[in-house]
Amino acid sequence: MGRNLLVARVDTSEPELYGLGCGTFTQRYLPVRSAIVDYLRPLLLGREAARIEELWRLMMVNSYWRHGPVLNNAVSAIDMALWDIKGKVAGLPIYELFGGKMREAAAVYQHADGRSLDELTEHVRAQLDQGMSHVRIRFGGGSAETRNSGEAGGMAYGGAAERPIHKPDGALDGAYFDPVQYTRSTITAFDHVRSTFGDQVELLHDVHGRLAPAEAIAFAREMERFRLFFLEDALPPEDIGWYERMRGATTTPQAVGELFNNPNEWLPLVSNRWIDFIRMHISQLGGLTPARKAATVAEAFGVRAAWHGPGDLSPVGHMANLHLNLTLPNFGVQELQPFTDTTREVFPGCPEFRDGYLYPNNAPGFGVDLDEKLAERFPCDPAVVQWTQARYPDGGLSRP
Repeated sequence: MGRNLLVARVDTSEPELYGLGCGTFTQRYLPVRSAIVDYLRPLLLGREAARIEELWRLMMVNSYWRHGPVLNNAVSAIDMALWDIKGKVAGLPIYELFGGKMREAAAVYQHADGRSLDELTEHVRAQLDQGMSHVRIRFGGGSAETRNSGEAGGMAYGGAAERPIHKPDGALDGAYFDPVQYTRSTITAFDHVRSTFGDQVELLHDVHGRLAPAEAIAFAREMERFRLFFLEDALPPEDIGWYERMRGATTTPQAVGELFNNPNEWLPLVSNRWIDFIRMHISQLGGLTPARKAATVAEAFGVRAAWHGPGDLSPVGHMANLHLNLTLPNFGVQELQPFTDTTREVFPGCPEFRDGYLYPNNAPGFGVDLDEKLAERFPCDPAVVQWTQARYPDGGLSRP
């Protein structure tokens, strides 16, 4: 299945000088496109592309109401493109504009999943054979099933189907999962992986905010014995006030922020040292400009960066993550979904993965281009998203 990616091209008055920026909000890309074309484009025409900070603030406040995933992603697409232009004008990679590299490449992790413990073991071993030192574990579904129904292991929240989910008559369609079965099967999976591979690999897991606060805290405590690198989004944004109790109840490192739009969501978690990693989606924040500031604040409080890097992020967005990671003193690890051959054709200059690390191409700007003619062969699909329709066994909606 393809992903709906949104990349904006910002042209300048200089011939052949343009920038690319990522504003991918894959579930709602059409309103992001409208925000760019119908609102930001007339606002920005004729202005100086070099004035990135001013233009970011102008784009954010010109609508009066600020933030939110639609506006933030639209602003991000322009913001990243302006940084791309600035790098091209300077003849330098973006990381040089941020003070130069602190490391040659960024350590990355990918996902290992499986319908059975044997299949999970196979996938973890395959990751280690690629040179990975960090692996995120999902259990209960195979790779091809992770965005299908929960009964088939959707996003691996259904567990290993130790018992079928008993739904009431008339229950609506959705990605059904049982929180109790999910936590138990996940603990079983981590016990198996840690016993099989020992301490040679850093293990990670993503809850996606599907547990109630008390369930999440209990789960984090049980996971302590597996010495996780981090537990991601144990709680959703609506429950961030519980992280103070989470910090007092468990030593499992916490990574948070994939759904955050506003600094007031991550700032108290960082300043109170309730979490260990900021995990935001850079385009969801509004682009590279606010992400750099968030990373600087996090550094002051001993919190590391581990930006969101899923498959529904364009190579331009991945490269923005990478250039920032190369310069951060407080970089932790980077999520990576491998690029397909088609993606590399559509986006020449993709970051290069080798032996557990992601490398830039060192071209000016981000170094990623877009073959617009080829991209036309892969149109976006506005179909209703299924995996976000998570449901409990009784059919009630849950947060994905």
